[in-house]
Amino acid sequence: MSHSYEYPRPSVTVDCVLFGLDADRLQVLLIRRKSAPFKDRWALPGGFVDEGETLEDAARRELAEETGLSDIFLEQLYSFGDPGRDPRGWTISVAYYGLVSMRHHAPVAASDASEAVWKDATSVRRLAFDHDKILGVALERLRGKVRYRPIGFELLPRKFTLSQLQRLYEVILERTLDKRNFRKKLLAMDLLVELDEKQRDVSHRAARLYRFDQRKYQRLEKAGFNFEL
Repeated sequence: MSHSYEYPRPSVTVDCVLFGLDADRLQVLLIRRKSAPFKDRWALPGGFVDEGETLEDAARRELAEETGLSDIFLEQLYSFGDPGRDPRGWTISVAYYGLVSMRHHAPVAASDASEAVWKDATSVRRLAFDHDKILGVALERLRGKVRYRPIGFELLPRKFTLSQLQRLYEVILERTLDKRNFRKKLLAMDLLVELDEKQRDVSHRAARLYRFDQRKYQRLEKAGFNFEL
């Protein structure tokens, strides 16, 4: 039996804010739009939700179609529904954000994207639609959450140095951290596994490598452990 509704129904889209980290800057994955509206402008990967598709499935599909990336940690960020945000009509977008190691995720443009590249997340401007606003909200969420959840490890290689870890937090939080206090607090959590390995092919003294014990963290979290830096 068909139904009619007196209220108009908007279109629904998803947008993905994917963060990566190079040596000194937080990066965001952007695409260059191949078609109107905003042809040739930089934008976040995303698109319309298909009928019968979940929001997360749509986000993962669009990300894979436009950048070639899959198997990404994604978390729902926020919904954006300003009536004028899309010149094609009333469109509500549900944004997702994720974190990846850039070393293992090289984007390849496809679908309606002519380019897919990493760009400095703190300096990009004039993105398509309301994507400047979406990126700003994602940055604030990242800076807040990285203090009480170990999501930052998603941005690092599986094996990392303590200096790389500290630099990650300094880049995200945009401030210098005291080396001694940072390491003391982090090591006291007993979540880093010291490896019998050191850096290779570096011009300075090779540093010890560590890895994050995800399984131990999950056990501790269930027991009420509070990760806070």
